[in-house]
Amino acid sequence: METPALRRGLKQRHLTMIAIGGVIGAGLFVGSGVVIKESGPGAFITYALCGVLIIMVMQMLGEMAVAKPSTGSFAEYARDAMGPWAGFSVAWLYWYFWVIIVGFEAVAGAKILQYWINAPLWMMSLVLMLLMTGTNLYSVKTFGEFEYWFAGIKVATILVFLVTVSLFVLGLWPGAHLDFSNLTSHGGFFPKGKTILLAGMVTAVFSMVGAEIATIAGAESDDPERAVTKATRSVVWRISLFFVGSVFLLAVILPWDDKNLAASPYVSAFERLGIPYAADIMNLVVLTSVLSCLNSGLYTASRMLFVLAGRREAPPAVLWVNRRGVPTWAIVMSTVVGFLCVIAAYVSPDGVFSFLLNSSGAIILFAYILIAASQFVLRRRAEAEGRELRFKMWGFPYITILTIIAMVAILISMVVREDTRSQITLGLGSWAFLLIVFRLIKGYREKVVDMPSAEPTATRARRLVVLANDDLEADDLIAELSRAGAATPLEEVTVVVPANPIDAATTSILTNAPELRDDTLAVAEARRERYEQILAQAAIPGSAVLGNISPLQALRQAVEDHHPQAVLVITNPDRDDMLVPTELLSRARAELDVPVFHVDGIPGAPLTGVDDLARPGTRSSSSTGADPTTR
Repeated sequence: METPALRRGLKQRHLTMIAIGGVIGAGLFVGSGVVIKESGPGAFITYALCGVLIIMVMQMLGEMAVAKPSTGSFAEYARDAMGPWAGFSVAWLYWYFWVIIVGFEAVAGAKILQYWINAPLWMMSLVLMLLMTGTNLYSVKTFGEFEYWFAGIKVATILVFLVTVSLFVLGLWPGAHLDFSNLTSHGGFFPKGKTILLAGMVTAVFSMVGAEIATIAGAESDDPERAVTKATRSVVWRISLFFVGSVFLLAVILPWDDKNLAASPYVSAFERLGIPYAADIMNLVVLTSVLSCLNSGLYTASRMLFVLAGRREAPPAVLWVNRRGVPTWAIVMSTVVGFLCVIAAYVSPDGVFSFLLNSSGAIILFAYILIAASQFVLRRRAEAEGRELRFKMWGFPYITILTIIAMVAILISMVVREDTRSQITLGLGSWAFLLIVFRLIKGYREKVVDMPSAEPTATRARRLVVLANDDLEADDLIAELSRAGAATPLEEVTVVVPANPIDAATTSILTNAPELRDDTLAVAEARRERYEQILAQAAIPGSAVLGNISPLQALRQAVEDHHPQAVLVITNPDRDDMLVPTELLSRARAELDVPVFHVDGIPGAPLTGVDDLARPGTRSSSSTGADPTTR
């Protein structure tokens, strides 16, 4: 049976351009005007402070990624540090953030299109959503090509803006003279008070999110320390140049209380320079930027959902991949919130832009706080165990604690301000809902596990199917086959190994999907070969095959193909944190009309590679020094 898998499709030039400009969207080109309007000329300080927070979070992620490079996902770090609830929360909050971005960018793009086209906002938003959904559904190569050119246009435009406006404010532009008066002449540098800077930080943080993906990708490389250092340096100059530098120039060239500033600050700046057709050119660039962020947001959200399903924390149907190697249902399900945002834009077009901007910023701050808390716990644990880290967070534990306090302060400022209080309430409500869902599913799982198991009595089965979700000692496997077959001579034994990402002990799908595919298939194939060797050495007729990515689907197909008289399910006794599906054994017994036996696999540490499967009875711990009794 062919195992569905994601395909390689992104080239190095795609990855390079995506890393440089892939996350620059309406949050900078339009949102910066909102921040300046709210905070005054000092808004660039808000962007600088937020930039420091982002860099600190990246340093924390870098430390964890270098210490445990095989993981590749901050949801795993949260799970390791604080338990399954934290990993579940971070993963779903991050997915929610990105699907909100998808809807936000669709609405923002539609507003830009209204500059040329007189059509309803919801209609144009819908068109943009359908366009980018189709791009992602076709192939990952199509996504990469679109993103390469989108990001290139954005970066080129910002560089042109920085050069031309710098010449203007320095008096080197025709008809211009040295003038920084806009920083102080309209009510001062902080016309609404210094504390207002905190309110704008939510919008500023929103516009910078996505830098962490580069750090995670670096952790999956051959040289994590070098890759993480390179990614961190890249983010430092990106934030300094693209965000802080451009916002500073906007505050210098335009009065902060200009009525057009919040709507389109870059258009107003180019018009101030006297550049012909500035509005048309800049609106086209902003539209390109919006489409780029919509495109990459949908890609990121769908891959995160794919990871969640691989961890059995999302519906298993999300793992389905079409013949072009695209996770179709993950993409479709990730667009649902985007379409809901389009509906919201139709019902309430005036407030939807600012509302989505702030509420998304609050959501990502929750995720960042959990990331920082994870680094604090894991660093303390590493120090207690005497493990030396090759890459360390600066000034630990003080800067980690200060970063957490700063992010909490931003959230508190949202509570204090009346215009953002409802948005922080919405964010907290979303998190609370996730925790309730986690508790309900976990409680259901515990109930299923604690229920008396209706273990079937021995049969006289001659044909058996074994669902190998885990490894089993050769002697134990033979004993279980004898039990299921009542010691009768066996005619055929078929061992089915599900090609599930869980068994590959990796979550690199978040940033490098092809590596998850390779690791998954390699581990599954090694397990299949081992079971086939056991059957051959014991002179048991039969074979071992790779099955569907879903264990239950793999079992159904094997029963349909081989018509066994009994089934043996080998489960992983250590995967207590896997939530969906938890009732594999009970569902198998309810659906199949043959006896279903059960045995736990070899308990121990998580797999670190194919070599672990080649040594029966041995489950070595990770080379990073992980406790061999935990996962």
